[in-house]
Amino acid sequence: MTKFVLAPDSFKESMTAKEVCLAMKKGILKADPTAEIDSVPLADGGEGTVDSLVDATGGKKIDVRVTGPLGNEIDAYYGILGDGKTAVIEMAKASGLELVPEDQRNPMLTTTYGTGKLIKNAIDQGAKKIIVGLGGSSTNDGGAGMAQALGAHLLNKAGKELVFGGGNLDHLERIDVTELDPRLKQVKIILASDVVNPLTGENGASQVFGPQKGANENQVMQLDHNLHHYAQVIKRDLGKGVEFNEGAGAAGGLGAGLMAFTNYEMHKGIDLAIKVTNLREKIKSADYVFTGEGGTDFQTKFGKTPYGIAQIGKKYHKPVISLAGHLGDGIDSLYKYGFTAFFGILPGACSLDEALKNGAENVERTTENIVRTLMTKNI
Repeated sequence: MTKFVLAPDSFKESMTAKEVCLAMKKGILKADPTAEIDSVPLADGGEGTVDSLVDATGGKKIDVRVTGPLGNEIDAYYGILGDGKTAVIEMAKASGLELVPEDQRNPMLTTTYGTGKLIKNAIDQGAKKIIVGLGGSSTNDGGAGMAQALGAHLLNKAGKELVFGGGNLDHLERIDVTELDPRLKQVKIILASDVVNPLTGENGASQVFGPQKGANENQVMQLDHNLHHYAQVIKRDLGKGVEFNEGAGAAGGLGAGLMAFTNYEMHKGIDLAIKVTNLREKIKSADYVFTGEGGTDFQTKFGKTPYGIAQIGKKYHKPVISLAGHLGDGIDSLYKYGFTAFFGILPGACSLDEALKNGAENVERTTENIVRTLMTKNI
């Protein structure tokens, strides 16, 4: 019996990682009805992290009403993994860019307060470890809103609570953590991100990511100045230097905020997913490994899901086959990292809408044909 391990990321705007696994499984079973299949839907810390880890560990989702990035109430959710003690949160579910209409995007105003409420709710549920995916943010507030949601007081010169948004951080006079949720001391916060940017400077949160969140040139410089001031107050009042830490600039500086106010560890998103799902042991016993993502090119080697899978496959000398909706420049440079082959799933020329709509059908057909080819070795 041939064993296949399926470990794809989502195909953005087309299929979740779980749906990709299902399509691959259907294709394999058409070609080899006796195949043993182990499906492990994955994500690298960004979109789909909650769904993939909940699905892979037999966990559950928790729905929560929180404050959105513009201060309005929204519906969000996070996951409790199968062990019942680990929560997984995507900050984008509460503070993400997709939650803000394009004409209202302004990181001077947006807040991470809702992300803090998700963390608090997870602690209420008894979580002892909380994985926070730092991707897709609309914010540039350094995690100030998150800290306020957890009981920290960020005060201006008048002793009043700081107004939401990165644009107000220059008014921060002092930080009072006497009412910060004491349970945070017993909870390990795991930051899941591949971003290594510091909080400030030319490679910092504001200058690199601010424009895509709606900041103009003047606002970018103001936000960078404000985060520098924020970091100085953190260092003075909390005794923690976070400004130049790797990953401090992730999610508009939420990385820095979590470093300042919580008991944290930093991990690459894909490495964390691999550990949580015990994927190394599963690949070790596989005959073939299938992975994939919406688009594959030279950037895949910078920590994306298929790259992480290929590295494990290389270690255990397992064939790793990667599918993608689009194969871009630099594919040839990836073979040395453990990939055996790449396959585009599109049957021919088509519109983007058609490609996204027919993703599952295309993955199923492509996988079936790959497996039929593999089986010719046994004829």
